[in-house]
Amino acid sequence: MKNLKKILGIGVLAVASYFVIAADHIDAPAVQGGTSDITDFYAFQGESTSNLVFVANVQGLLSPENTITAAFDESVMVEFNIDNTGDNVEDLVIQAIAKNGRMYVIGPKKPGSTGVMSVLNANGAKDAVSVDITPYGMDAITATKGGISVFAGPRDDPFFMDFAQYSAIIGGNASSFNNPGSDTFAGSNVLSIVVEVPKSMIGGSGTINTWVESKRKQ
Repeated sequence: MKNLKKILGIGVLAVASYFVIAADHIDAPAVQGGTSDITDFYAFQGESTSNLVFVANVQGLLSPENTITAAFDESVMVEFNIDNTGDNVEDLVIQAIAKNGRMYVIGPKKPGSTGVMSVLNANGAKDAVSVDITPYGMDAITATKGGISVFAGPRDDPFFMDFAQYSAIIGGNASSFNNPGSDTFAGSNVLSIVVEVPKSMIGGSGTINTWVESKRKQ
């Protein structure tokens, strides 16, 4: 599988309250508008303090009309990477791939290989947590297996950004953001994959590095 996009350098404290985010809207021409385009990555402590939650959003800037027909690309795997030893190399991965209206989530497991090439876990079908992909406008459908909970489906884009004002600042035509600003992404949607995992499955000494990739089947 070929790496299409990577968000790196997100340190996560796994034993205390935290919320981290990486976002990338609009400015990735190689994948912009494609089914592998990652818009956001979130990692945070779950409602249960014994759990971590990982969220990857793809296919951003979907209008309500386009959201109705939007679908996860079955040839694209979303892979959450977890480094629990501090060497910036993934020790564990969580793999998510859609098939026939369901999302299959495998892991966290030791990767078959590290870096930009990945192999879908050989026992994926047996080990996976699978969930029906929630249709647009419907209440969230979730599934839990072995302590891991999963959701997949369209959601309102949660990221706030005044992109026009940002562009004005970068262009030297403004010196600061407005208060209140204008949310560029208001009314647009994303396709979201949410995985909640017990911290005991992550391991490590308390601090992890985590990032997410989308990889297309070759």
